[in-house]
Amino acid sequence: MDRLWEIGTDIGGTFTDIIAIRHDTAETRIAKVPSRPHAPVQAMLEAIEAVGLRKTEVKRFIHGTTRITNAIVEGRLPKVALVATEGFEDVLEIARYRRRDLYRLDIPPKSPPLVPPDLCFGLAERLDHDGEVLKPLDENEIERLLVWLKATGVQSVAVALLHAYANPVHEKKLAQRLAGIVPHVSLSHEINPEAREYERTSSTVFNAAAMPIAVEYLSELEHRLPIGPGLQVFHSAGAMIPISAVKRRPLVMAMSGPAAGVSASVGIARQLGTARMLTFDMGGTTTDVCLIVDGQAEMADGRMLGDRPLRQPMLAVHSIGAGGGSIVRNGPGGLTVGPESAGSEPGPACYGRSGTAPTITDANALLGYLNPETRLGDEIGLDVAAAERVIAPIAQALGLGLTETALGIVRVANATMARALRRVTVERGIDGRDCTLLAFGGGGPMHAAGLAEIYGIGAIVVPAASSAFSALGCLTADFSFLQQQTLRVALDGVDLAEVSMRIDTLIGLASEPLIANGIAKASIGIELVALMRYAAQNDAIPVPFVLPLDVARLQDDFLTRHRELFGYATGESCVIESVRVQARQPSTTAIGRPATTVRQASAVWRTCSFDNAPEVRTLIVDRAALADMVSGPAVIEDAWSTVVVPPGWQAKPDALGNLFLTRVAT
Repeated sequence: MDRLWEIGTDIGGTFTDIIAIRHDTAETRIAKVPSRPHAPVQAMLEAIEAVGLRKTEVKRFIHGTTRITNAIVEGRLPKVALVATEGFEDVLEIARYRRRDLYRLDIPPKSPPLVPPDLCFGLAERLDHDGEVLKPLDENEIERLLVWLKATGVQSVAVALLHAYANPVHEKKLAQRLAGIVPHVSLSHEINPEAREYERTSSTVFNAAAMPIAVEYLSELEHRLPIGPGLQVFHSAGAMIPISAVKRRPLVMAMSGPAAGVSASVGIARQLGTARMLTFDMGGTTTDVCLIVDGQAEMADGRMLGDRPLRQPMLAVHSIGAGGGSIVRNGPGGLTVGPESAGSEPGPACYGRSGTAPTITDANALLGYLNPETRLGDEIGLDVAAAERVIAPIAQALGLGLTETALGIVRVANATMARALRRVTVERGIDGRDCTLLAFGGGGPMHAAGLAEIYGIGAIVVPAASSAFSALGCLTADFSFLQQQTLRVALDGVDLAEVSMRIDTLIGLASEPLIANGIAKASIGIELVALMRYAAQNDAIPVPFVLPLDVARLQDDFLTRHRELFGYATGESCVIESVRVQARQPSTTAIGRPATTVRQASAVWRTCSFDNAPEVRTLIVDRAALADMVSGPAVIEDAWSTVVVPPGWQAKPDALGNLFLTRVAT
């Protein structure tokens, strides 16, 4: 049987989304199945069946997942040993000299170290900051380490030696000797070859802890879906990479699901010619937002996970624990949503799976936004009475009716998400009111208009396949790999030959996984970014450049960017702190409009409630049948998503299946 189908999947906290595209005709199929937290591979195989395909028809399979992120955040990581330079074994325990919360004395000042002291080993060796060997690593010291490791019984080891980013000679020597002694070894010069000792060590330990989880799970996927190089993983920098590379660096999967949604959003922003776009991805567990400017998503050098730093280049996605399954509580300060979630098991009460905690989805069901006849993922029905039962105690405590309480829950959720938008706009000097809001995920299109009202945004786009948009991003993303390394080179008197040689080495390292996956070297594009700062500054800003390196132009570009970000630039000396290299092969996947049959609706109207308009007669529109403008109040539905158009808003489709929501002129 011919393998004609390319598949993208996104494993969320509640559902696993899938989108399948036939590469010769661009035929597109979409489905959702409940996620299986303890059997993710089985959920992916069930998703393939849900779009009417067999494994033998699959040519390419790419997936994004938060499996690694969830394991980190929830503290479900296997035991890891840390090997550090003697005198630096306690770097994780010292961490940064600041409290988790400055004004709360009832909680520990910082989280416990990722590795307990009894699993930290100090190795007698030393390099200086230029990579020169001050104290060689001798054989007796390695033997002492091997004896200690065998006594610990750990399956995974993180090696983070001082200044290994400048010269990995000792880490490479250790890797050779540890082969066969422990199953999993993570080296800091491979994971995060940059200065900042604590962040580099923390990231290396995270990677070491993720290796047993990732290798087991990815090996099972390879065994049950044997399609060779066609099996790929989406990574947090916004592209796809082969599984062989991920097994050594599973940390690149952290935030891969949200990053896939941003990747698809970049395509929409370029297609529509939108200068500034805010992505709004509301799923079952979290809401993820990101800023796209001039067709480029913002990048970050890392983020905090579980109150600990994870340092690696990734899309600047800001996540909050406010998804459809986020639990609603009535505390001393009033209503709050999240970060705890009902997840997929048991899920919101309205899913009829014995859920007992009120959630945002329960509020939406009570307000009439969700079709009571819909079966989510072909399995989950909607029980509005159950939603009423779990919200009733909160309503009683507040002295409000059920509808008023549900509207209050939605307002609190929207206000929480508006704060997330401010984090990625105002704090970066962008007026978010000038942006277009791109709403996707299971809950995004339901909350988009309410969020836009709070924030002052006047235009919303709900893309075709909005409920499986992150899965779509897995398919449409480029195939790429990224390397970033500290250089610390002053522009004054720079040795161009030396710098160019080091950049060429990075280009080779970034290109290797692509070439190993059968991509011709000539078809690989290279993107270069210098992370630059003034000599006395701490943080660097990204400045794109091309080869051959033009020092004068690079300095001018840095000063221009510094002036844009901070309002000033000086004549002080500049430093290239790090260089980021991305090897990329552009995607050639052609996407057709998802084929959705017009459904015979059992009702054209439904009673829904909105702010200042409780229990109003609301038009119900099938999305596939919508050809012209519709004014709110209205609910636009398809098999997988719900778009809420409140009073004062209107929606209009385009030929590609996108919906444009705008305020009605007054």
